[in-house]
Amino acid sequence: MIDARYSAIGLGLAALALAGCAGYKPMPRDPAAVAASYGARTLSLEAARAELQSLAPKVNWDGRRWDRLSLLAIAMVNNPTIVEARAKAASAARALKAARIPLAATLTLTSEYANDPGATSPWLYGATLDVPLDIGAARISRVGAAAFAARSAHYDYMEAVWSARMALRRALAARLLAEREVAISAALAQTRELQRAAAERRATAGETSRTEFARVSAEAAADSRRLTDAQARLAAADSALAAALGVPGSALQKLDASWADFDAPTAPEAATLAAAKQAAALGRADILRAASAYDQAESNLRAEVARQFPGVQIGPGYTWERGLVKLPFTLALVLPPLDLNRTAIRAAEAGRSEAGAHLEASVVQALSAVDAAMAEQGAAQAALAKVREVELPAAQKQGRQADDAFAAGEIDRAEWGASKALALQGELAALDTLRRAQEAQAALEDALRRPLDGPELAIDGAALAGANP
Repeated sequence: MIDARYSAIGLGLAALALAGCAGYKPMPRDPAAVAASYGARTLSLEAARAELQSLAPKVNWDGRRWDRLSLLAIAMVNNPTIVEARAKAASAARALKAARIPLAATLTLTSEYANDPGATSPWLYGATLDVPLDIGAARISRVGAAAFAARSAHYDYMEAVWSARMALRRALAARLLAEREVAISAALAQTRELQRAAAERRATAGETSRTEFARVSAEAAADSRRLTDAQARLAAADSALAAALGVPGSALQKLDASWADFDAPTAPEAATLAAAKQAAALGRADILRAASAYDQAESNLRAEVARQFPGVQIGPGYTWERGLVKLPFTLALVLPPLDLNRTAIRAAEAGRSEAGAHLEASVVQALSAVDAAMAEQGAAQAALAKVREVELPAAQKQGRQADDAFAAGEIDRAEWGASKALALQGELAALDTLRRAQEAQAALEDALRRPLDGPELAIDGAALAGANP
């Protein structure tokens, strides 16, 4: 009778356990299939529009030209660093939910047979349930560690999004600048070749020295090398842009990119910069991660202090011993180390001090980076204004005068080439100062961890920061 009862109970428990179990679904990943999928990626309008709905719900993108915001939407879908960081954040969030589940109890079933003719039954049946008390410092430490991992993974995700945005911004700026540099350098190389040919004819006719011809030839060779370097920079910018977007380079062949006010990077007002600097000290993902690490160090120290005291486990049980029912109860104590955990406490205190120093260093480095970027942007803006207001107009005027003089027959091809080359070099100098200004603004945005202009200002920052990736 008892055997049948225990068998029925065991079968019932087993059936309930199996009914609530999750099944395993294999999901193999073939590197060859991943590579083939990557090679087939394109700049999908549908994917960009879908991502834009969550990034910037108020933006109505027409899909005609790709701006920085729509390209960022593509990066959010395809950039492997963002995808990996999003998966890690989701995994850490699930791990936090699992950490909040109370620790599992241990059920021990016992059975014994004794050949005692005087006993009512030769069988003994028993069950003991060991229940750890999941309370106090032990639970706080476990859940706190999982919460720290989840927060850190989320901050890493936000940092990955920002890093991809900055890589995209820099690559797009480099592409636009390189396209212009290639065009100007090609015109300069062509002008230099005309000048070199004219100088060679003059040298052959004895109208100028061979030294002058050698000088012109050297300048022509240098400008030809600059054209080659500009073409290489354009190819490198395309590669960097494709990497930031997470698509193969072939996907950019028909890219029609736009950047409003690219030629006019402006510095924000002093009050705006001051507020942004303060926000950077409080809201940068790396600083938030350092602050979270300090909180975790505090929690670790609290847990080590609590481990000076014994841990408790209770064990209610049931025993049917040959017709006699017994209800045993055990109380187990997990004793602290012999040094009352002082060594671990000192180690946790050192870890807290280290986390505090890291937090302080993160804040100071962030503020220093903002100050340095603000100074460089001011210098870059001044250089750009000087070139555009003084040097470039003078060079362009010189080029126009050379065209007029050559058309009137007042100068020959060699003199015209020299003047036109100086005018084109002035345009290249203006382009270099624009490159410096764009790099300075990118550095300032990177230090502040916020865009200063452009379509990214329409991003719903609160939704992005609070989203569960």
